[in-house]
Amino acid sequence: MREGCRILLLDDEPLILMDLEFAAEDQECNPLTATNVREAMAHIEAHEGVTCAVLDVTLRDGETCLPVARELERRAIPYLLHSGDLNRQEGTLAELNAQLIAKPACSRRVVETALALSSTPAG
Repeated sequence: MREGCRILLLDDEPLILMDLEFAAEDQECNPLTATNVREAMAHIEAHEGVTCAVLDVTLRDGETCLPVARELERRAIPYLLHSGDLNRQEGTLAELNAQLIAKPACSRRVVETALALSSTPAG
């Protein structure tokens, strides 16, 4: 594992989340997986030193990643948005001035891009 590398992965689709988790492990990072805002916020609180994050914009039950993104910004943790809902989330996307990778996308590329946003050197 990369020393201290922790990547938060927020997605409500189990297969996508699993692919991202495997891609993070392939990059020698510790993946912190979440399917909703509550789980993601719990990871942020419990794991000091989250390196970066990949956030799905639209989650189940009308949730969006906005509260998680704001908390990451407050803590100066880089993140990118990973969404297949681009036409329905224009307001949220505009509000979050973050890099976007549209779904479907190669999980390895998504994780590598998120890691590149972090200034943490590979250990």
